[in-house]
Amino acid sequence: MQFHDRLHVRSDRREGYLLNAPTITPKLAVAHLTALELAPQEWVRQAARAGFGAVGLRMNPTAAGAIAYPSRTGSDAHLALRRRLADEGMTVHDVEFIPLLPDIDVASYAAMFDAAADLGAQCVTVSGDDPDAARLAANLAALCELAGQYGLRVDLEFMRWRHVGTLKQARAAVERAGSANLAILVDALHLARSGGCPDDLRGLPDGMLRAVQLCDASQDEPVGDDATILEARTGRLPPGSGVLPLTGLLAALPAGTTLGVEMPLPSLPAKDRLELAYQSTRALLDVARRREESLGASRQ
Repeated sequence: MQFHDRLHVRSDRREGYLLNAPTITPKLAVAHLTALELAPQEWVRQAARAGFGAVGLRMNPTAAGAIAYPSRTGSDAHLALRRRLADEGMTVHDVEFIPLLPDIDVASYAAMFDAAADLGAQCVTVSGDDPDAARLAANLAALCELAGQYGLRVDLEFMRWRHVGTLKQARAAVERAGSANLAILVDALHLARSGGCPDDLRGLPDGMLRAVQLCDASQDEPVGDDATILEARTGRLPPGSGVLPLTGLLAALPAGTTLGVEMPLPSLPAKDRLELAYQSTRALLDVARRREESLGASRQ
């Protein structure tokens, strides 16, 4: 069973949802890490004001004690969040974050998946944190089976400091799990810092890549896990202001890839950060569109 993103047609600047080519203006999603200090209702409000059309929600912490905003279907807070999403014309793209640790209790995420589905989420983001590839694949498949009961896709995100740290490792895990509702999430920063490049995406099987998170980075590559994690959480740059090959990345994406932005930049207030994230990404897409038009004209 395949879970396809829905197409929304709007008359405002958030028109479109899927990126079929860089010349199409997508409805941009924004990851909660961009302004994780904002609780869900305010997060949705400010993301909408900045111009985004979809949000991610951090429902589960990345580690014990980390920031997260659990939601329970039917609770007052959950119902209020549903109303806020509707009032702002926003959708939920993904909920996060589930580390696939060796001792993961898959069944314990049923309530999270129920709440995500009730909010209209498309998918749940996970990481691979188990050195045993067979056990990781089995737990990933079990998580996908549970998520599928709620109509959710599972996106595996690779990060250099985790056991699934590269695109190649993510592909191997996805193929070993063999679940129809399983895909890879590519973060532009993680792709670059793990030694990957945009052309690597072209060799993926159809349907394996379903979402991308954009940001930029400086030419100074961090050394060691601690520095890499610090850059990912506090040192990203607005798309188009660093050295990552983002136009090449956009050109390598398959049809239907959902575009998101993840740009935590604590030196700026949340409102300014979100506005910068949106405007810089739209500017990048304009550059990519003009590049595609120029290449198209040169082929004629």
